[in-house]
Amino acid sequence: MNMKFYRKLPIPKEIKELYPLTPDAAAVKSDVDAKIKDVFLGKSDKFIVIVGPCSADKKEPVLEYLGKLKVLSDKVKDKIIIIPRIFTNKPRTAGYGYMGMLHSPEPNGRPDMLGGIVAIRELHLASLKDFGLPSADEMLYPENHRYLSDLLSYVTVGARSVENQEHRLVASGLNIPVGMKNPISGDFSVMINAISAARLPHTFIYRGWEVESTGNRLSHAVLRGYGKNSPNYRKDDLLRLKDMFDSANIENPSVIIDANHANSGKDPFEQINVAREVVETAKNDKFIKGLMIESYLKDGCQPTDGKVFGQSITDPCLGWKKTEKLILEIADKL
Repeated sequence: MNMKFYRKLPIPKEIKELYPLTPDAAAVKSDVDAKIKDVFLGKSDKFIVIVGPCSADKKEPVLEYLGKLKVLSDKVKDKIIIIPRIFTNKPRTAGYGYMGMLHSPEPNGRPDMLGGIVAIRELHLASLKDFGLPSADEMLYPENHRYLSDLLSYVTVGARSVENQEHRLVASGLNIPVGMKNPISGDFSVMINAISAARLPHTFIYRGWEVESTGNRLSHAVLRGYGKNSPNYRKDDLLRLKDMFDSANIENPSVIIDANHANSGKDPFEQINVAREVVETAKNDKFIKGLMIESYLKDGCQPTDGKVFGQSITDPCLGWKKTEKLILEIADKL
């Protein structure tokens, strides 16, 4: 085998004991989870906004961002459920580049998986404990989900992972919403199959155990566009997706629109127009449950060795002032 077994890592139970969730924070998460669940089951008309950096790179700017997000969340809580986007794993299409905080707690430092596990747990824990905001992350590595399973209120399965069997099986055992993104090709059938699989019970191997899942009825679609700049959030796309949900006999069909990626052509400012159009459609179409927005303290992006505090080192993001204005506008329109 062409691998060096570098060091044995602590199991999730050990990490959770070292960095525990307090009973008060657990109660906050339980309350928020119930509200989010009601949205996906059609029992609540609140609109979900999953918002935050393309990739959470450093603790300090993310915490400053969360402080601002908490104030905004309190202002719009009657209409909007804000879930911080704290994505700590970065999929790489060609296998090179910054792979996220899990791999490198310091963006330009050497890989340190133990340090990364601790860093991402501390960050998600701070979001919940210090700001009362349980967070979202991408489930890029299904076996790693247990390190954060008591902290997250939402996960996505990305465009490059949505056809993977392990992602679908693990999603079927989670008790939080799992957003299945359409693949980069734009093929809705792949996403629909993933949602259907996640809603079924399964028996499989997970972390050395034979486990049984009960199925996750909160699995749903996330439309992120396809190709380099082809959007798929407009009414014709939504009608086609609805028909496919119906054909697959999926109850409570739901979709979140990713305002960035190919839907915006990776132009962070175009997210504003995408969001406005989606909200207008959502007023009369409860199929749409919310939006995903890539946002950070500063507009744009920079290299991994950049010095701008709170500016993305991966995809360009919408800055805070524009983000705040947009979410307040969404709340007003709703």
